[in-house]
Amino acid sequence: MSAEERKVTISVIKADIGSLAGHHKVHPDTMAAASRVLAEAKRKGLIIDYFVTHVGDDLQLIMTHRKGVDSPDIHGLAWDAFKKAAEVAKELGLYAAGQDLLSDAFSGNVRGLGPGVAEMEIVERKSEPIVIFMADKTEPGAFNFPMFRIFADPFNTAGLVIDPRMHDGFKFEVLDVMEGKYVVLNTPEEMYDLLALIGTPGRYVVKRVFRKSDNEIAAVVSVERLNLIAGRYVGKDDPVAIVRAQSGFPALGEILEPFSFPHLVAGWMRGSHWGPLMPVGLKDAKCTRFDGPPRIVGLGFNITKGRLIGPTDLFDDPAFDEARRTAQLIADYMRRHGPFMPHRLGPEEMEYTTLPQVLERLKDRFKEAKDYEKYIKPKIKHSEMLSGAEEMHD
Repeated sequence: MSAEERKVTISVIKADIGSLAGHHKVHPDTMAAASRVLAEAKRKGLIIDYFVTHVGDDLQLIMTHRKGVDSPDIHGLAWDAFKKAAEVAKELGLYAAGQDLLSDAFSGNVRGLGPGVAEMEIVERKSEPIVIFMADKTEPGAFNFPMFRIFADPFNTAGLVIDPRMHDGFKFEVLDVMEGKYVVLNTPEEMYDLLALIGTPGRYVVKRVFRKSDNEIAAVVSVERLNLIAGRYVGKDDPVAIVRAQSGFPALGEILEPFSFPHLVAGWMRGSHWGPLMPVGLKDAKCTRFDGPPRIVGLGFNITKGRLIGPTDLFDDPAFDEARRTAQLIADYMRRHGPFMPHRLGPEEMEYTTLPQVLERLKDRFKEAKDYEKYIKPKIKHSEMLSGAEEMHD
């Protein structure tokens, strides 16, 4: 079989189309409705294989096909599946039915219409193991920390040191979601530049990772920001990611290891709080405590002639019990801050929540603070402050 014949595309497309008892869990009837649409597409040969699942209140469609990335046929299929599922959600009176479907008209691609998308086209190896990560109650930048550790941190990924196929490092494509620009940075030589960007996960997001030696794609993350698309708060983005494993890529254990530390991510209740990212199995992929804490599921597959072999539920393992316990402790600590920062997001992120609607009601009640002029106005010019700071550094 030629390389062209071995090409296969993996598409993971998700949307919140309505959930049971609040922003909690996808109803099985909506999953069944989506499955029927994909089953018919497989029968007709449009897709090779599929798997329908959920994480929290997000319906997840995992598909393999030979149509390439951004195929109108595949995106149209996903749109149809979500629309059918949303119809069932409305019939059942589920909460926020059709929430992520921001338009009634499909225009050839679901990007910009609400759903999140992670896709990669690959030439299938003799054995092609992949991991599909799906998160709920957080944003795409939640993957910045684990992607860095998987592909750039030798303390996490031993293969960066001892595997000659990985020793040259990886390239990170980083998207500025505010400006719509991207930059490609090489590791290890530009590691500090990379960290300077992705340490601000609300703005700079790791979109794709490539093996530097041959430019082979290694990982892809959905980077859709719903609030920026809709111009209003419509829920957090709940990203998905695809990561290739083994044989010149990080080993499965190296890919999972970063999630043993439940790092803080933006999202949680009303998309307005920092909370720990808890790794869970599918049976625990429901968000209850303060609509959370944020959850992540990892499913392992092998791709064989385009077929999805699996999945294995990777975080349904006592090896991650301590991570879950730590996440509970972090959740306790953060919750005790109530409406105060740092539990609540900073002002730049709160602009994209429902808080501006509250502030709008108060704007006419603010008065000029003349009596406090001597306290709130700076005594020296900003330029003089900078000059003084330079002198201190000298």
